[in-house]
Amino acid sequence: MKTLKTVKSIFLMSLIPSAMMSTAAMAENVVDPMVANVGPASDVQVGLQTLRWNMLDRTVNSLTFRSMDTLYSTRQVGRSGDVSELVKTEVPLDVSYTYNGEVYTIDDFLDRTYTNAMLVMKDGKIVYENYLNNMRPETRHMGWSMTKSIVSILVGIAHEEGRIKSLDQPITDYIPELSDSGYAGVTIRQVLEMTTGVGYEERYDFANPGVAARNHILALVKGVERFAAMATELERKDEPGTVFEYKTIDTAVLGWLLERVLDGSNVASYAAQKIWEPLGAEQNGFFILDGEPGVGREFTGAGFNATLRDWARVGQMVANGGEFNGHRFVSEDYIKKATNPVLPEDPQMGGYGYQWWTMPNSNAFSAIGLQGQFVYIDPDTDTVIVKLSYFPQEEMMDLEVETLTFFDQISKWNAN
Repeated sequence: MKTLKTVKSIFLMSLIPSAMMSTAAMAENVVDPMVANVGPASDVQVGLQTLRWNMLDRTVNSLTFRSMDTLYSTRQVGRSGDVSELVKTEVPLDVSYTYNGEVYTIDDFLDRTYTNAMLVMKDGKIVYENYLNNMRPETRHMGWSMTKSIVSILVGIAHEEGRIKSLDQPITDYIPELSDSGYAGVTIRQVLEMTTGVGYEERYDFANPGVAARNHILALVKGVERFAAMATELERKDEPGTVFEYKTIDTAVLGWLLERVLDGSNVASYAAQKIWEPLGAEQNGFFILDGEPGVGREFTGAGFNATLRDWARVGQMVANGGEFNGHRFVSEDYIKKATNPVLPEDPQMGGYGYQWWTMPNSNAFSAIGLQGQFVYIDPDTDTVIVKLSYFPQEEMMDLEVETLTFFDQISKWNAN
């Protein structure tokens, strides 16, 4: 098995474009040689493509991460009915933490780790909530790969409703288009685990572009192809079920699976019906859409946006074993399997369940998104922490370690 350090390094570099494609080349409808064979620019305005290309840059990402509906077509995950109550009993967050031999305060942490907003829940109650950089309670923030954890819950629900007969069925039973690819013989459970063995290195080096970089450009910058379509071209690399390797394409395939079993509906509508409405969400969520306008669908690999409090509601539902607001979303058994490591954990880096990261030497686990998005859950202390951030790309590895160090301290902190 690859070490989790290597895997997380790849994960943290996922979806990171380079500034190597010049704006001038895009304006002239010319393909940059660094990204040859990806096709000419689409009819989408060049300015919009340029913003998409640079949306992760440290100069703009504090804003772009809560403005994704200005960069992409979207599909709403609508709320309805009464908003579920989140009891708030704020107390001073008098917690310090030690990192690299230095002691820091909560204010230090917020600044050092590029925080847009953060919320802490203890025993189901909000004890801390803070918004920075003109974020507001109604602001919907990109979750990036925290989306994967939402998709995992939706797959669990679809299975328990009988839409998916068995998680041990071949994925090709539902998506025969994958029969001639590396996904042949891969089970739905193995896709959830990211043990598919499919060759798709999550590397976005645009000086030496591979399949992932090409896919990002086509689906999310130019908007000319669906992200999941690349799965039909991939080959077998490892025996399914034996090696964990983080791949956004696996989650895109899970989204494709959901589309196939929803009787003509779409993933956003299903998420609204099965999660957002019974959750009692405060605001509508939304998915960005990949591919061409009118053709592309929800980017289930990393495209869901929601408010700080609504991310917290998701976290508390999972912390409760799949139950919240008087509603059972998915079985406790599924939550346990989803949030425990499938393969042995790395003692320093933790492991991976069904689209959830697990923490080493702890029962804690987390949804983690690109450049500092977290829904961290410690069932032992009934702690839920949501952090929405704008990590600079070049600092991500260190910032994630520091953030999880702080979360561990918060989990142990007694708010009473």
